[in-house]
Amino acid sequence: MHMSSEKTFVPPALRGWVLPALIVLVWWWAVASGWSTSPLLVSPGAVWDRAVQQVVSGELWTALSASLWRNARGVVIGVSAGLALGVLLGWSRWAERMVGPSFHTLKQISLFAWIPMLSMWFGLGDGAKVAFIAMAAFFPVVLNTFEGLRSVPRDYVEVGRVCGFGVWQLLTRVVAPSAAPSVFTGIQLALIYSWLATLGGEYLMASGQGIGNSLIDGREHFWMDLVLFGVVVIGLVGYALNAALEALERRLLAWRERTVARF
Repeated sequence: MHMSSEKTFVPPALRGWVLPALIVLVWWWAVASGWSTSPLLVSPGAVWDRAVQQVVSGELWTALSASLWRNARGVVIGVSAGLALGVLLGWSRWAERMVGPSFHTLKQISLFAWIPMLSMWFGLGDGAKVAFIAMAAFFPVVLNTFEGLRSVPRDYVEVGRVCGFGVWQLLTRVVAPSAAPSVFTGIQLALIYSWLATLGGEYLMASGQGIGNSLIDGREHFWMDLVLFGVVVIGLVGYALNAALEALERRLLAWRERTVARF
């Protein structure tokens, strides 16, 4: 019997930290050895000191809570509207013929092209930013929900009708379990795009508090330690959001398997 001779020196739970650790090590060496004297590359120690100062002073929590609250409102609006339209287009051929062409035209427009119009409608405050985030979440949810519903085998639907299922029962007991993976893919993309849109909106419609505004402050005052710390925080928050959705997806897909088994 063939046995792998590969030896693992890093525990599986820590393998994802190998590359970040190497990057920090090379970064520290480049500054400490004098290889780079550019003010654009401050030392990891300076970034750590800035991180401690941001945490102790409460500035980090103020900025992060503002960004996350803004992001949450936009995601709820965008995902809710996206699910509604995606189900409508996926379930009704008539709706697809009437609304589909307009939707597929609008989705080709760059998201950032909407900023001037949103700024005129809502100003530069939270209203425009939330609308921008909602749009970022809206389009991937619509597309993946539509594709998920259209990929449900017709045999499943026909069996449900033979069993006497009504429209609601077909949606909840047949269509939803089958379309769930595609729908969750859309929601996962919505979380990614909406977090990027949160930062983009704060950066381009600079007003109020947020992580994006902290990056602007760092740029304007040439505080590279603040800029680099902000980039790290942004990456960690994005990772946490994605991990939370994956955990939720595993729980709900277990529900899907139980539902399909009962059906």
